[in-house]
Amino acid sequence: MSMVSLPGLKDLIESISRERNLPRLAVQAAIREALLKGYERYRRAQNIERKQFDEDYFDNFEVELDIDEEGFRVLSTKSIVEEVNNSDHQISLDEVQQVAPEAQLGDSVVLDVTPDQGEFGRMAAMQTKQVLAQKLRDQQRQMVQEEFQDLEGTVLQARVLRFERQSVILAVSSTFGQPEVEAELPKREQLPNDNYRANATFKVYLKKVSQGQQRGPQLLVSRADAGLVVYLFANEVPEIEDEVVRIVAVAREANPPSRYVGPRTKIAVDTLDRDVDPVGACIGARGSRIQVVVNELRGEKIDVIRWSPDPATYIANALSPARVDEVRLMDPETRQTHVLVAEDQLSLAIGKEGQNVRLAARLTGWKIDIKDKAKYDQAAEDAKFVAARAKYQLEEDDIESDELDYEENQEGELEDSSFDPNDEE
Repeated sequence: MSMVSLPGLKDLIESISRERNLPRLAVQAAIREALLKGYERYRRAQNIERKQFDEDYFDNFEVELDIDEEGFRVLSTKSIVEEVNNSDHQISLDEVQQVAPEAQLGDSVVLDVTPDQGEFGRMAAMQTKQVLAQKLRDQQRQMVQEEFQDLEGTVLQARVLRFERQSVILAVSSTFGQPEVEAELPKREQLPNDNYRANATFKVYLKKVSQGQQRGPQLLVSRADAGLVVYLFANEVPEIEDEVVRIVAVAREANPPSRYVGPRTKIAVDTLDRDVDPVGACIGARGSRIQVVVNELRGEKIDVIRWSPDPATYIANALSPARVDEVRLMDPETRQTHVLVAEDQLSLAIGKEGQNVRLAARLTGWKIDIKDKAKYDQAAEDAKFVAARAKYQLEEDDIESDELDYEENQEGELEDSSFDPNDEE
């Protein structure tokens, strides 16, 4: 049996397996596939008889590696027939019976069809390198895919490797002892206060694991996602871990619209245990717990707020650190509210460039209008609101009555089963 030698095959398998963190069998499968592609190309190049090679022409061929002897063979599975039309797929009964008299028509045999070392050997070596690189990339993608798929929505430790355009490329490790994998932190997911210098380490939130053949990292990570804040608190506060305290809602503005405003998060917490103060549990003795979170987020402002089933109380809490005098729920249906504060609390309640009220609105799900209590005319505001509500109601009724008319018309038309669109009126 002829064999094409591949010096260094053993070491190649070992080193690829180690560097790429792939099982040896996966590396061998990739090499076999690469060599088969090489054989296919060689055959197409040598195609003197001008045979038609369609896509699955070489499906009955395979490559056998001999790791100890450091070489490989090309094998072909052929059907036994009376008369051979295609020597790549068939062999005659006479020919087989000289070696195996018991052979019968319709059986198949595996034959060594390895070309001679010369021309093919050189081509195989070149071809293998190219295809192998591609195959290994695919296999590595597959492994990253499987390993990190379950980690979506969790937080990983990452180290800065380099910069590509506006993205930071980080190295993350998942399971214990595995080599690192690259992840991308795009501009919109970065924090303004982070200093992404080489080898700096950060905790990142794994947003998405991409599939497919795209170039570059498959892992998309974030420092700006609200999930990172939730994770950091859960990690610092045993009561959250033990489900005594729960995080009900989070609103985060990691990249504010203006550079004069810093990142800020509001987080609403609650407990069913009467003896536990959920806000105190998250802040910790002398702010020890919240400080860890603030440090990891490089000084981001964080307001921990007590959730309440009563919307007015919840809205007042959400506007912390401002003191609220009164919350008027103007319209529970469209969730509009007027919040009355003293004059000296106005700018605090609104916040720098509206950040405080914006986050409170997102946290509670209510539209919040901050009003100066001293200048607030309750009767006039109520009248305005009643008028606006009536107008809204009228419009609603109009829409509803139009819909009813339409439905009645539809019903009328359905009753006349002999309706002919070509009839003249």
